Amino acid sequence: MPEAILLQDVDTLGEQGNVVDVSKGYLRNFLMPRKLAQPATRGAVEAIRQRQQAAERAERNAVEKAEENVALLNRTVLTIPQQAGADGRLFGSVTAQDIASAIKEARGLKIDKHNVHLPEPIKNVGTYMVVVEVVDDVTATIKTMVVAKK
Repeated sequence: MPEAILLQDVDTLGEQGNVVDVSKGYLRNFLMPRKLAQPATRGAVEAIRQRQQAAERAERNAVEKAEENVALLNRTVLTIPQQAGADGRLFGSVTAQDIASAIKEARGLKIDKHNVHLPEPIKNVGTYMVVVEVVDDVTATIKTMVVAKK
């Protein structure tokens, strides 16, 4: 039986990049025309291995960068000035978008407003701890001070 390298995930065979044993006809008549697999030659296997190593390196670098960003954000204190009344209530509110913009101004990190976990908009002057998701399941807590604008 010839070996084939899967170019995409195939339910019955395995995941992308795996080397699997298949029949000649299945490889030639089904997998190759649909660009699901290619014959496993020495060069193709080596190319797949190099691609997987490069992807692993890139993933490690992304995780390291995310950890650096989390450490930076954990040390960050944001000060957001807003107009407020004498009783400390804001005219308007501080939203997740405002916090994401303040992070971009303060640290130069682009955070999507959907990754700022704010249960409800901030409507009073004070200090708040805001959780920000930097990457999937990697979060930072930012101290946010909302002050009255003079």
